Amino acid sequence: MTTNPAESLVDLLDLEQIEVDIFRGRSPEESLQRVFGGQVAGQALVAAGRTTEGDRPVHSLHAYFLRPGRPGVPIVYQVEHVRDGRSFTTRRVTAVQQGRTIFNLTASFHKPEEGGFEHQLPPARKVPDPESLPTVTEEIREHLGALPEQLERMARRQPFDIRYVDRLRWTTEEVRDAEPRSAVWMRAVGPLGDDPLVHTCALTYASDMTLLDAVRIPVEPLWGPRGFDMASLDHAMWFHRPFRADDWLLYDQESPIAVGGRGLARGRIYDLEGRLVVSVVQEGLFRKLG
Repeated sequence: MTTNPAESLVDLLDLEQIEVDIFRGRSPEESLQRVFGGQVAGQALVAAGRTTEGDRPVHSLHAYFLRPGRPGVPIVYQVEHVRDGRSFTTRRVTAVQQGRTIFNLTASFHKPEEGGFEHQLPPARKVPDPESLPTVTEEIREHLGALPEQLERMARRQPFDIRYVDRLRWTTEEVRDAEPRSAVWMRAVGPLGDDPLVHTCALTYASDMTLLDAVRIPVEPLWGPRGFDMASLDHAMWFHRPFRADDWLLYDQESPIAVGGRGLARGRIYDLEGRLVVSVVQEGLFRKLG
């Protein structure tokens, strides 16, 4: 039995093939009310990638979260072959749990080719090196003195080391008039091997961990009692360059709008050299509690 959280993540992404184009994924028993969306997205992308020849990296995915998944109940992923062209391969994946569709994903794979030119906008701001920043666990311990038991268990199972560029805010006074922006350094807490699909799916998992923070920042502290329930509605990613999810990556996030109970967030993921490797967009549902 693996105890390293990074190894546990690789195991979680290693689906069981039960029929042609049909896979089954584990869903760990958690204290959360619903299955973590990044888990479903990562597993669905694994299912899509397993049905390709393997010589075409995924370049984009578009997904919808349709129903909350139940922790502890296996999820079946059914893959449809939409297109197998000379340069592009397209797969559609339906995630089913207890007979109900909970998630849909369309993924496109592209055979690498020379484009003739390149450009990218530089990162929006300079940030401290990740090693100079405290971990989330260290920040919480510093504020509370000790981690609550539930957070302690979650921290031990966390497959990614997350470090916020801006120190966590703990009071409503601290978040008042704050811009809807957030940035974190992240990397897997251990080696993930050398399969590029594993790194892509691991980062897909991680991309859902902090993105909606940007929507919440002007409203309430990120940690502590919540005044709003939130859930991912859809998720889109574009993979621009190769990367390793067990190396440091900067996830720069912002929310251009929140209205009508929904908030839009977008993120840009850079490697240590400042190269843009992934772009992400997500919309979330927000409902006031109580």
